[in-house]
Amino acid sequence: MQEKLTAKKIEKNGAIPFIDTRVKADALLLNKLEKIDKIKSHFREIKETLCLDLKDDSLKDTPEREAKMHGTELFRGLDPLNEPEITLFDNKYKYDQMLVEKWISFYSNCEHHFVPIYGRAHMVYNSSGNVIELSKLNRIVNYPAKRPQIQERLTVLITKSWQKLLQTEDVAGWLDAKLFYVALRGIKDTGSITITSFYGGKFKNSETNKAFFNYLQHNTEY
Repeated sequence: MQEKLTAKKIEKNGAIPFIDTRVKADALLLNKLEKIDKIKSHFREIKETLCLDLKDDSLKDTPEREAKMHGTELFRGLDPLNEPEITLFDNKYKYDQMLVEKWISFYSNCEHHFVPIYGRAHMVYNSSGNVIELSKLNRIVNYPAKRPQIQERLTVLITKSWQKLLQTEDVAGWLDAKLFYVALRGIKDTGSITITSFYGGKFKNSETNKAFFNYLQHNTEY
């Protein structure tokens, strides 16, 4: 069982360990229900400021729905207790080639405007002697995504998490995403996507990098 985190375990500079997103030092003082209740009151105030009738059947429970969504779903990656539990297995069959996991979908929220980011991660690693249950790779991607993010940081966080958990530097990540703040406000460009990448270990080598790109170009969608 994981040890329950308390405010005393938060780093002195105000950041929760493993989060890499700026969080106040009192972030763990409120439990989940207390956070939901507080968020609900703020969403209610916003709706009332917009002159919406919260007595309407369709709207009356909206602040509570929004609070639960923000408190338990969209930003569950802010809680270190939600960090995926990972088990490695001995690579007994000596597989020493690339393992590529494509089309890992993720949802996040832009920390500048708090509107959605939707994208796909394409990841690759070479085993250092261990292998991992494949579904855990998706969890490693989605854990840091469930925080207010910018895509560049998310790309680095995901790749470095793979390096740490898989115990190898030979990891690379490629993210393509739709940033909805670009589509919904300002320029209102609905067609563009953003691509970011991070290469570690042997994937900094041009030939290995080229092999990874060849994998990405295969039409393997089902």
